[in-house]
Amino acid sequence: MTPHDWLNSENTVKRSKKPYAHFDLRTDIGKQKSYISNPHKVAAHGFYPFIHYQIKTIKFNKTKGPRVKTRDICYAAHIDRCIYQYYSFMLNELYNERVRIDGTSDVAVAYRTDLHKSNIYFSKRAFDYIKELGRCYVMIGDFTHFFDNLDHDYLKRQWCSLLKCDRLPDDHYSVFKSVTAYSKWELTDLLALNGLSDDWAGRKSLNSQVRVLMPRQFKENRSHIVKNANHYGIPQGSPISATLANVYMLEVDKLINDMILGLGGKYMRYSDDFIIILPDVAEINAAEAFGKIHTLLKTAPRLTLEQSKTQYFHYADGELENCGKQFHAEADGSSRFINFLGFTFDGRQVSIRAKTISKYYYRMYRKANNIAKAGGYTPAGKHISCENLYRRYSERGADGKPGNFLTYVSRAEREYGSDEAITRDTKRHMQKIRKALDSEPK
Repeated sequence: MTPHDWLNSENTVKRSKKPYAHFDLRTDIGKQKSYISNPHKVAAHGFYPFIHYQIKTIKFNKTKGPRVKTRDICYAAHIDRCIYQYYSFMLNELYNERVRIDGTSDVAVAYRTDLHKSNIYFSKRAFDYIKELGRCYVMIGDFTHFFDNLDHDYLKRQWCSLLKCDRLPDDHYSVFKSVTAYSKWELTDLLALNGLSDDWAGRKSLNSQVRVLMPRQFKENRSHIVKNANHYGIPQGSPISATLANVYMLEVDKLINDMILGLGGKYMRYSDDFIIILPDVAEINAAEAFGKIHTLLKTAPRLTLEQSKTQYFHYADGELENCGKQFHAEADGSSRFINFLGFTFDGRQVSIRAKTISKYYYRMYRKANNIAKAGGYTPAGKHISCENLYRRYSERGADGKPGNFLTYVSRAEREYGSDEAITRDTKRHMQKIRKALDSEPK
């Protein structure tokens, strides 16, 4: 697809529309296509600060229970977002062409415009390859604070390499500067300046406004703006950040992939998570190979493996063994299963990852228990309908739109086949819902 076709696509315009309030007025690509596709306009464009907040997600563990994890999110002004979306598309198209030339098209399986496949498909490819080899070593890893550590000079070099130039064109340099020497404004401060509470109601009220601050208020409160003074780090949440993460990994992906392919193995990366599969044959020294991978990763500045999360496994004819300590003293030697892209392989069958299942049941039980505790009635004496509970957490809502978690489970079972244990942990969900609703109020 050409940039012209992308700009004029109905789907592009639809996806560019966002309801939130920002420092500028709401707009979309349909209204801004002549502006954002003009290099001179983009080169002279003044980008607004990102609005920053922390999103809290619940991580689940069968033994430790739920744990709150925070993640920094920055979201761009409306016109800025349109520019990022357009340049992300152009870089993505160039990236797709480059990885085909480099022979690394099968490596990066996230944030691409040409794959049109889900994590279900890519996880199955990895697990099928393990089974096909029969005997192999597997390395699972991720990078420490990946987006927060991307080195700006190195990113610019990779960006230039992708564009086949020695110096970024003025419009690309303008975009580059906006996501490296970026500035941000705390959402909590914006709420306070508007006399709103820092909760769901306050944020809803803020987003109902035309702007989060009027132009004069913006100028009078510029002291709230915080600039990134580091030579590293890009904001998570912008439409171009994920594409830039792939661009950053261009050279490293090729180095690792060339090595692994030469050994008859497979390397796949989903953003900052990756899997490496090596055949267990006499001519391959796994320890030496994994050691070389560590060395290759160091060729990209500030790219650091999270050693405590790095795992190594040996697979042999249906048996899976964690052999992490054999390769690195700090490796995670506790896990008995390979987890990749939300799925778990125990050596014999594939299932949906336990943390994902626990998260689903945790939310379902919380909602069902709240209904049960209320005795099925609101404080005003109105009967509480369970329709929403069943629509969100049962098979009754799986076939409709937008679907629910069980819709995803069904898709995974169709992709993997009935021989795997995809639906094993959700088969009795209806009984569990009814039991929770019938429980005695506490």
